[in-house]
Amino acid sequence: MYQNKIALTPQEILEKEFKIDTRGYRLKEVDQFLDTIIGDYEQFFSIINSLEQEKADLLAEVMKLKQELRSVKTNVEIAKNSDVPEVTNVDIMRRLSRLEKIVYGSEKENDE
Repeated sequence: MYQNKIALTPQEILEKEFKIDTRGYRLKEVDQFLDTIIGDYEQFFSIINSLEQEKADLLAEVMKLKQELRSVKTNVEIAKNSDVPEVTNVDIMRRLSRLEKIVYGSEKENDE
């Protein structure tokens, strides 16, 4: 994505040749400076590629979470619109009490 906006690649910097003048720059200094620039560019490309991959991973995760959210909202709507009466803790305790009476009541009969 960002590679389209960057004018030079590390390879283009490496292959760049300058015309030599009688009063030109010292070639060794220019080469050392260009080597530093090449290293920076390679690092930039590496960072950009890793960030692009991270962005793609995060977008995929966002899409997955949005789908899960839609699913949960749908399930909530279905639960709200169903005709099943709401179950409370008191209802659960009553049912548990009845089950205990049935289970323990039958054990007492078996013991006798």
